[in-house]
Amino acid sequence: MTSHADTSPASTDRPRVAPKRARARQAIMALISQHMGGEALPSEHELCEQLGVSRPTLRAAVDELIEEGVLVRQQGRGTFTSPRKIAQPLAPSAGVANSFRVPLTEGLWQSRTLHFERSSAGARFGRELQVAPNTRIVFVERLRIVDGTPLAVERLRIPDHFVPDITAEDFESGSFYQLLHSRYGITMARAKQSIEATVTDERESAFLETPPYSPAMLLEVTTRDTGNRIIEYTRSVYRGDRYRIDSELVFDVP
Repeated sequence: MTSHADTSPASTDRPRVAPKRARARQAIMALISQHMGGEALPSEHELCEQLGVSRPTLRAAVDELIEEGVLVRQQGRGTFTSPRKIAQPLAPSAGVANSFRVPLTEGLWQSRTLHFERSSAGARFGRELQVAPNTRIVFVERLRIVDGTPLAVERLRIPDHFVPDITAEDFESGSFYQLLHSRYGITMARAKQSIEATVTDERESAFLETPPYSPAMLLEVTTRDTGNRIIEYTRSVYRGDRYRIDSELVFDVP
């Protein structure tokens, strides 16, 4: 009996047609590439006509991209591209093992002081700053804003004898490190930094304009000057949806 099945190379090598949802996803990704972060997508009706797909197919593709964090759905407002993340690059320092330099971060950075006080260091922060527990320190909590969007809640502690006349307003304009250098003759030289995953509490969320318990990054930094004195101990909570750290690794080849 002669088989009627087509076993020619042309049939077995014929490319498979991509599912409609995959095509819709690719088209949406191409559309996203033409938008800035945080911009609204066209309406569902417009997208269906533009992409030539049904609403169920479009919704499935959009839901998939929302789960991946590429898109954000805002109740009553529509679907938006995810806000652009602020990147903090870290680059290896020349000739220093396990050491990184920190280039300038992108974006326009501003600060708003939330709390300012002078008090005793106490046991914990005295240990972090390597001073006696009864040493007077400056505590500053400030909101870090980039391109008009709140990015981080930063909490700094500095021994008062390094900055005896510093005020809350000094932390709202310009670079704190430049101020240390120009007013107090302190030049920062190196820092020890740790990063871990966390979530925002209700107060942090209010300042950062995020839902309570949103994913975030906790950065803990101890900074020393050229005399190897600890000048600053800082704990900062950064929005996980708006901040990332890029690093470059250099390997020693045997």
